[in-house]
Formats: sequence, structure tokens, C-alpha cells
Amino acid sequence: MTEFKVDLNNCDREPIHIPGQIQSHGFLVVLDQDYVVSHCSENIVDLLQVEGVTLLGHHLQYIETLLGNNYPAGFISNLLNLGKINKSFEQIDSLRIQISGQPHYLIFSTAGDNYLLEFEPALAVHETDVQKMMGYSISKMLADKNLQSLLDNSALQVKNAIGYDRVMIYRFAEDGHGEVVAEARNNDLESWLGLHYPASDIPKQARDLYKINLTRIIADVNTVPSKILTTRNHGQALPLTNSQLRAVSPIHIQYLKNMGVASSFSISLMYKEELWGLIACHSYTPRMIDYKSRESSKLLGQILSSALEYRQEEIHQHTQDLFSTHLDSLTKQLQETTTIQEALTNRTVTILDTVEASGAVLVYEKSIHKLGKTPNDDQLGHLISWLKENQSKPTAHFTKLSAVYPEARDFADVASGLMVVVISKELEEYVLFFKPEHLQFITWAGNPEKTVDIDANGLLQISPRHSFEKWSQTVTATSVSWTKEEISSVHRLKDEITYAISQKAGAIRLLNEKLQYAYEELDTFSYTISHDLKNPIAAIKSYAQLLARGKSFNEREQKLVSRIENRADQMNLMINAVLDYSRIGRSEITYVLIDAKALIHKIIDDLDLVHESSTLSITIGETPDLQGDPMMMMQVFSNLISNAVKYSRPVANAHVHIEGVQNGTYICYTIKDNGLGIAANDLPHVFQLFNRMKNVKDIEGSGVGLSIVKRIVEKHRGNIWAESELNKGSSFFVSFNK
Repeated sequence: MTEFKVDLNNCDREPIHIPGQIQSHGFLVVLDQDYVVSHCSENIVDLLQVEGVTLLGHHLQYIETLLGNNYPAGFISNLLNLGKINKSFEQIDSLRIQISGQPHYLIFSTAGDNYLLEFEPALAVHETDVQKMMGYSISKMLADKNLQSLLDNSALQVKNAIGYDRVMIYRFAEDGHGEVVAEARNNDLESWLGLHYPASDIPKQARDLYKINLTRIIADVNTVPSKILTTRNHGQALPLTNSQLRAVSPIHIQYLKNMGVASSFSISLMYKEELWGLIACHSYTPRMIDYKSRESSKLLGQILSSALEYRQEEIHQHTQDLFSTHLDSLTKQLQETTTIQEALTNRTVTILDTVEASGAVLVYEKSIHKLGKTPNDDQLGHLISWLKENQSKPTAHFTKLSAVYPEARDFADVASGLMVVVISKELEEYVLFFKPEHLQFITWAGNPEKTVDIDANGLLQISPRHSFEKWSQTVTATSVSWTKEEISSVHRLKDEITYAISQKAGAIRLLNEKLQYAYEELDTFSYTISHDLKNPIAAIKSYAQLLARGKSFNEREQKLVSRIENRADQMNLMINAVLDYSRIGRSEITYVLIDAKALIHKIIDDLDLVHESSTLSITIGETPDLQGDPMMMMQVFSNLISNAVKYSRPVANAHVHIEGVQNGTYICYTIKDNGLGIAANDLPHVFQLFNRMKNVKDIEGSGVGLSIVKRIVEKHRGNIWAESELNKGSSFFVSFNK
């Protein structure tokens, strides 16, 4: 006797799409590209009164002749030609015809390069007007807004429409196993609600077919299937993926017999083009639903799928919006604070608000910051070391951490589930989220790990006696699953942290050598630019001096010429300052007391000459003095104020307000306008070099100014951030230590 152990997973390798036979309640003819019969079912003799072997090799015209004189010549050929032109038979679908006085449906589909003609009786065995009842059932189903109520009512309405003994809504889990989540049954039947079934009961290749064939009928498990005949040696079996009559796997037939089921019918439920579940219908006596009724049932399944998607999207959207709001707050905090740690763990909103976890840990700059319920420091240390060795992806999540990291059993009560965000693998910097153990008591319809019995002949056989006895399992050391919304939220969190670090010290620590090279290049660039600019500026000053000697200018024009000369001198000073600024990252600032009021008024006076406007108003509040480099501070405020004026001018009643506030150890200035504003998706990138917003492309600018401002502010150990709303204006905040 063989020692080879086989379990139910063996059925996932069965080629169920090429069974070589069909269910015997219908008949099959297969045509090649020339409309010559290449295959037919053995039972075709019962329909056309011609043996299958005789039919093989004949042209379609012969079959049309056998169908009688009630139809025009070539009526099937014409439909096939139309399907060829449309490259699909969806519009043709089926044709109701009379054969020997009995109504049948002729159903068209394809099998590779072949055409399938399937004939099915048009009358159901049991007289149930499914099509009429479906409209009533659909309106009843859609009346429920609660997801579970929708499922419960759908099972009931389908049962009422088709008259099966038991109708279940069967939902697939991520691992392929299924659960009965709703049920309608005859009163004398035991409930299967809540039972779980292993993935091997409906293996992957069967689930794939359910995504193509949205309904599937097995009329009678006790009938003998009809073999498919062919005289051609193609080397490949005929694929029946699109066939309505495709024979059923012997394993599945035995499976249904073990449950005492004589007939089954299923309707696929789809969610975002994936198989969400099935409406699974069981009858304990043979039962047939004709093709048109099955098509009506398919429509019901499609409508229920849409309703499921809508109900679930409502739930998902609420969660997604909540996470998005918290992430927006974190983004703002990252802009406002000087340290990553404070922004993520010590403000109103923390990283723990971005997912539905019970604990979170930020591992950053050799320190650990814990929120909520987490493993202890020693356990975290070992976990972090393991992550460094084993985690290569930017993000990862586990619902049973102990399966990949056995030491996690020691803290399963607080961290059975783990979501990890890798900030820097080299520096061992992470964001970790934890979910506690969620004990589950699952009742299976039979032991999912039950082995297959071997009979006296050494053949494998599923035991009909014990296969469906209830079997309970307690699932431990496993957390609630991480949802798609949580995973998406964590991906965005990683992007926001990475961006913030690139603006702060994290990027500098890792790029010192590259920055050294960049500084040298910047020095060369600055000297070149300054040399190229000084000559034209000297020429401008000379021309201004010549103009000033003229006597034809009025007082205002003389003032403008004088201003040109002064500005040329100032530009020379600025060029010299740029040379120093190019080395600012390596030099120390000599702090002096700056009269902020005088500085701001000087900037505004200059702007009045450049931007004359009777509709623009500028107001100034408190202006506390600042400590810093005068030329750099002039550059900061000149850039921010001129931007506020420039992007407000297109607005009626434009207004700019400038005000400084002393608060404890820092001074914060606000430059606020009611101008064009900045779109929410552009706001995180507003300080990037050469970055300009889409709504200001027609306004002159280089996209460099705010990058320079941010660098100067950070060199002064300050902070700058912005708040804005498109078409309503912007506020820029610049904060300095006193």
C-alpha cells in the first residue's frame, strides 16, 4: 500500500475546463472555422435522430436541414457570421427554436477557434416563472440599506424566485476558503449559517471559471454525462470554458452526493471584477432551470453585486475619509514642527490615528517612541533586529506575526498583527503598528485538514460519512485583518514622512558626500552667474546716470530713474550676497538686531512703484524686531510679500496683511492674502526648487524664490509653512527663535 498521503487539495489540479463530456440534459455541436462539425456530444442522436459519428465532418448546412423546413436556409450560418463581424456572441446570445415539436434554446459561444452550438430544452422541469418573479425579487432586495440585511433578504428572494430547498450567500475569504453569511432554507433543514468551508471545496480553477460563467447549473448529479465525440486528432482537448453544458468534475459530483444534494445552481457575485462570493442554491431532488431563467438570475446577481459594491464602498469611504483627515493634520504638523518625532507622536493627531491599531511605535534617530499598547523595549529591540534582516519591502503587514517571527508568541496578546513602514533600513528607522490577538471560534463543515480515505482497491475516495460533520477550531495568535484602507493610509504616511525628512536633517545625514560636491558646484555656478550679471547691471547703472543728467523728466520720472540707479547698486550687493549664500550651508550666521518694521515698509515702498494698483491694500500689524542676517531677512520678507501682492492682483479688492506675534521663545510672522490660492495637492510641494503651481503658469516667476526662502529660514533655525485654499488665498507662516 502506498505511503503517499493525499488531502482534499489534490482537486485544485483537476483540469475542469476540459472534461471531454457534457451534462446529458443538453446537446453539443462544435464547428470549425469552415462551419464543419469537428465535435459533437454522443447523445446528439436523441435530438437530431442522427448518430454522432455520422454527423462528424458534415457542414453546418446539413444540421440546418435536419432541423426541418420551418427556418430559412442558412439561418444559423447567418447568426455565426454576425458573431464573427461583432467578434462576440453577446448580442446574439441564444435562439429559441422548435426541434421535433419541442422548444429548445440554441446557445452560441466559442471554444478557441471553434464555435459551440448548445441545445437545451426551453421548458424547466418544474413550472416556475423565474423571469417574472425576478423583477419583484430585485425591488425587494434593493430596499435594504444595511449590508447584512441586504444579504439576508437576497437569499430569501432568490429562494422564492427559483424554489430551491436551500439558498446561501457564500463569501470567499482572501485565502480562498468560504463562509455562509446569509441563508434561506426549508424549515426541515439544518442551518448552515456561519459554517466555513475549506478552499479545496471550490478550488482556484473553479473560482476562476465562476468569474467567466456567472451562472452554473447542475441539473441532476445522478445522470451520466454524455461524451464528446471527434475524429480529429488535435493534440489538445476541447476547452469548454464558455460552455453552458460543461460536465461537472467527478470530485464535485461526489462532494454534492455526500451532502445529499441532487441539484445545484450558483450565481456569481462580483466586486471590482473579482469573485466576492456566490449565491449557492441546493435542491435535494433533481431540478432544472432553463437558459433564459438562468440569464434572468445572472441579471439578479449583477444587480446584487452592484448593490454590494455600493454598500461596501459607503463603509470604506467613511473610513478612508477619516484616515485622510488625520493624514492631512499630520502633514501640517510635519511642516510646523522642527522634529519628526514631535510631529508624529506628540501632537493632537498621531500616527496611531492613521490606522485602526491598538499600538504604534516610531523608531527614529536611535530612540523609540511608543503609543498605545505595544511590546516592551526588549521585545521591540529583537523585533527591530529581525525586521532589518528579513524585511526588504517599503511596507509589509502580517495578521499572524508569530508564523514568520516565532518570538512574537510571547506578546501575541498585544501584537499578533503587525504593519511595518520602513523609513530607513540602514539606520533601523521604522513606524510599527500593532493589533492584538483576536480569538476566533470557527465552525467548519468538516475538518478542513481531513485526509482522503483509501478503499480496498487502493483508490482515493472522499468519505461520505464524515466529510461534513461540524468541526470547531479556535484560531489564536491572529489579529483582525489589515484593511485596504489602512494599507493605503500607511503608504501615504510613508510618503509624507519621507518628504518631511528630505526637508530636514534626515536627508543631510545620508547625503553628506553628495552635498559636499553640490556645494563646490554651487560655488562655481555662483561665481559664473555673478560675473555674467555684473556687466549688464553696471551698464544699467551707467544708462540711469546718463538719464538723470537730462532736463526733460518731471519729478516722478526723475524719482524713477534715481530708483533704477539705487536698485542697480542693491543688485550688486545682492550678487555679492549670493556668493556668500552659496556657502551658507557651511558658514555661521552673525546675528544682528533687525528693525522689522523699517524692513517691511521699505519692501512695500518698492512694491508700490512696481505694482501700482488702486484696488490693492496692504495692512501691517505688530512687527516685533528679529535677530538674523539683514540681507537674508530682506530676501525672505521681500519674496513672501511680493508673492502675496503678485498673486492677489488678479483678484478684485485684493488685500495683503502682514503681522508678527511673539509667543514664548519664538516670533512668528504671517503674510496673508486673498489671492489665487494653492491647490491642496500642490501645497506639500510649494517649497520645492523650480516648482510652480498650475494656476499661476501665466504669471511671471522662476519657481526658485520659495526654495531660497525656506533654506534661509532653516539656516536661521526657524520654520516656514503654508496654508491655502484654491481661489480663496494663502497664508505663509515664518517662525524664528527669539
